[in-house]
Amino acid sequence: MKSNEFDLLIVGAGPAGSFAAEKLARGGARVALFDGRPEGEPKACGGGVTAKALKAWPHLLNAVGRTVDELEMYSPSGKRLHLRLDEPFAIYSRIAFDSYLRDRAREAGAEVLFEKITARGITRTENGWTLRGRNHCDRAAKVLVGADGANSAIAKKLAGPLEASDMEVAFGYRTPLPDNGEVPTVIAFLPGWVGYAWAFPRLDHISFGIATTQEEFEHKALDDLLWQFIFGYYRQRENLMANIWKNVGDPAAVAIEKNLRATAERYAARIPGLADGTWDRRRACGKGWALLGDAAGFADPVTGEGIYYALRSAELFAEAFLEGCPEEYEQRWRKDFGSELRRASQMRRRFYGNFWGAPFTERMIEFARGHSGIKKVLGDLVAGEQGYVGLKKKLVRRALRPL
Repeated sequence: MKSNEFDLLIVGAGPAGSFAAEKLARGGARVALFDGRPEGEPKACGGGVTAKALKAWPHLLNAVGRTVDELEMYSPSGKRLHLRLDEPFAIYSRIAFDSYLRDRAREAGAEVLFEKITARGITRTENGWTLRGRNHCDRAAKVLVGADGANSAIAKKLAGPLEASDMEVAFGYRTPLPDNGEVPTVIAFLPGWVGYAWAFPRLDHISFGIATTQEEFEHKALDDLLWQFIFGYYRQRENLMANIWKNVGDPAAVAIEKNLRATAERYAARIPGLADGTWDRRRACGKGWALLGDAAGFADPVTGEGIYYALRSAELFAEAFLEGCPEEYEQRWRKDFGSELRRASQMRRRFYGNFWGAPFTERMIEFARGHSGIKKVLGDLVAGEQGYVGLKKKLVRRALRPL
């Protein structure tokens, strides 16, 4: 085999692409992994990795990050719930996490190429595929794998573009750690909007963000809401009484705002959040190609969480390829997690809709504040162990049980 010929070409060195490259290389495949992200530029992502993922792949804990066993949740009206998690999750800088997985792929034998591949650089040939990067050096293989994120050029070329109803938006700011006080991990459901805000402390900064559907996205209004959330977070760290959502205009908020706006780093990204019907007609593989992670649309439509599905889809594809039946990847992902993601699509509006006369997220936190059983269900949901199938019924049953 020539030096520029491989068994597989993987475009995208995020969790999906790097994990697939590692698995495939360890299995004896010759893999070229293309990382087109500028050096030192992190993906726009909260960086949360669920307990379900950490249990499936314990070596992820070797990446430099922060484990979380306590969480604050806020309802749309600002009611606070403190959760002690039976199953801790982790928060990573995506630079550290992605570098860790990419290094493992290289150590396993994958060739890592720091080149950006665009749609123009992808050519289908009689024998497979040829990719041309900016240095104009061609690499060829029989199989092309798209792991290049929600805006995947490969997915658009082979599976077709997604509609606005199939996409979500995440944006936010990276801010300094407070000088005083604790830095809790926070998830707060948005008042009057589909989606939630987060505060994920990392080792040297805090990642704040909002995730919502692309159809509902209004930048100015949501940006204002996010800043209210950020102000509330910092004010509570200073032991000042503050509603997490109502912190604009008073002197304390003005002082905090001036400092944060001067230091915050903004980020934004699109996230797949496939509609119910899209799961039935959209494929993640075909003859000589496959899509992984966000490129395939594999993210939870309710929360936007996609790292578990990135890793699991990479694992399922690598197993199918090494067993000599890559075309079985389609049925394997559908059987493994496809039905759960499809159910999440069906549940998205209901999850953020009304339940017993108030937003479901309001009721969920309200009930959990006074009921240990419901609090346990919420902890399982955060851990990734509680699915959406039967979630409301389970909460109702727990609510009706005696304490």
